[in-house]
Amino acid sequence: MDCVFCRIVRGELPARKVYEDEAFVAFHDIRPRAPVHVLVVPKAHVAKFSDYPDDETGEKALGALFRTVNRVARALGLEGYKVQVHVGEKGGQEVFHVHVHVMGGF
Repeated sequence: MDCVFCRIVRGELPARKVYEDEAFVAFHDIRPRAPVHVLVVPKAHVAKFSDYPDDETGEKALGALFRTVNRVARALGLEGYKVQVHVGEKGGQEVFHVHVHVMGGF
């Protein structure tokens, strides 16, 4: 895939990573909207949040994604933070690979 986040996951593009495990990577947004603005990205390509199945598989994937959001926020020392997900073009999504914005340090 030529998806920019897939390329970051594969190490083909640089990113300022703050977290990585077998299923997720988190890195600083290149256009931050907050003093701390990190993206949490699943390594497996799923275009948009609404593409996850409405079953146990989707529930497990989304649970793991938000568990990772908490891990990243803790690792960054954020006591409070905002979580944002854009879904689809009409929802403001620009990169069609699921990602969660974690913003803090306000």
